[in-house]
Amino acid sequence: MTIKHRVVVAGCGGMANTWVDYAKERPDTEIVGLVDIKEEFAQAMAMRKELTCPTFTDLRQAIKETGATMVFDVTIPASHYAISTSALELGCHVFGEKPLAETMSDCNAIVRMAEETGRTHAVMQNRRFDPRIRAFRELIANDTIGKPGFVGADFFLGAHFGGFRDAMESPLLLDMAIHTFDQARFISGANPVSVYCHEYNPPGSWYAGNAMAICIYEMSDGSVFNYRGSWCAEGAITSWEAAWRVTGERGTAIWDGHGNPYAEIVAAGDQTGKFIRDYERVETELPEMANTFHKGCLDDMFAALDEGREPETACSDNIYSMAMVLAALESAKSGQKVQIADFMKAASK
Repeated sequence: MTIKHRVVVAGCGGMANTWVDYAKERPDTEIVGLVDIKEEFAQAMAMRKELTCPTFTDLRQAIKETGATMVFDVTIPASHYAISTSALELGCHVFGEKPLAETMSDCNAIVRMAEETGRTHAVMQNRRFDPRIRAFRELIANDTIGKPGFVGADFFLGAHFGGFRDAMESPLLLDMAIHTFDQARFISGANPVSVYCHEYNPPGSWYAGNAMAICIYEMSDGSVFNYRGSWCAEGAITSWEAAWRVTGERGTAIWDGHGNPYAEIVAAGDQTGKFIRDYERVETELPEMANTFHKGCLDDMFAALDEGREPETACSDNIYSMAMVLAALESAKSGQKVQIADFMKAASK
């Protein structure tokens, strides 16, 4: 097969392994350069993955010297804006790790540049490509429970990372909540309208910053999304995928983040006079997927280029998940409800 995608990998730490392995498996893709601010990291990656491509410390040089058409951005979040804008400016598509960028203004700028250059920028939201969440979304989209009015996600884990997360100002919201917020948009098919967030650091926390948050979002379909999360919750922990409850007109859909989703809906027949109605359970079937999680998301990114469409996690869509994070932080600081459209617009000035 002819090589269609000439990839430079920016960032050669542990996270890059999955991206490199995936690219090596694609017959239409070649890794033509490795970039890291510490060139020895890039050289170690080349040796570990048996790559013969050159290594660099400068992305622009790497793109110009290799004729790259695509950049994998697997750098730290603080570098995403510089990497993305440099790559787009030089005519490359960008597939990157979350977050899109660290500020709303930088997110807006990346989206604008992708539109202006006609290049694709997509963000890794690997949890969308879990067959269980896709079955959960389908359960709701098929009108099984009627029109949803409430979406709730509980995320409670005692994550002893050590390192930079322990010192972050808002470790839960900044580093993890993007996944759950993006899942909420994916499940509901709705975008955020407003948010009120209370963020704090509970007793027993080993984090310097706020490791717990409670958020209430008004969504564009009229529903409310409630997030309750903690990264310092010991005992009775949830799945990393969170525990979900969606209530609708005729029933409730449940996914505990471990097993298969299901719904309980009002049973057929006359139930006049019953204080609590009878319910029947609706099971789900998981969709067949060639690849899941990271590889599933990468599959969609590459397929979108081949098919001339936007990827599911294109920056123009992902910016709304980022707005949920950044507007929640703004609400927590101000103690006020934040209108998300106004927040995004203010960051464009």
